[in-house]
Amino acid sequence: MVFIHSDHSMFLRRKDLRNNPTPQEVILWKYLKRSNLGFKFIRQHSIGPYVVDFYCPAKRLIIEIDGNQHLGNKQYDDARTDYFKYLNHTVMRFWNNEVNTQLEHVLNMIQEILDITPP
Repeated sequence: MVFIHSDHSMFLRRKDLRNNPTPQEVILWKYLKRSNLGFKFIRQHSIGPYVVDFYCPAKRLIIEIDGNQHLGNKQYDDARTDYFKYLNHTVMRFWNNEVNTQLEHVLNMIQEILDITPP
């Protein structure tokens, strides 16, 4: 069996990302931590060769917050998403601007997915 979650070789990378979150990750984490939406989330969790911003194991839900660095990386982001979908994970992507200006909408969309996604 291949171990794909929390690969120890990525520990330092995950730790660095947790210690240096983007402002939008800080904002969203306030609502995701402590099961505020009814499910446990982990931040900066590795799945295979990738580190995701937020992960809900019970629902196999990945939430990514994308900034300007993603504008020229569509092919890379699509490959990541395809990999996660292959592993039967759901991926939600939000732009920094959405978190900044439409936080309630972002949270409602996440809650909707949590409510309809089977375990």
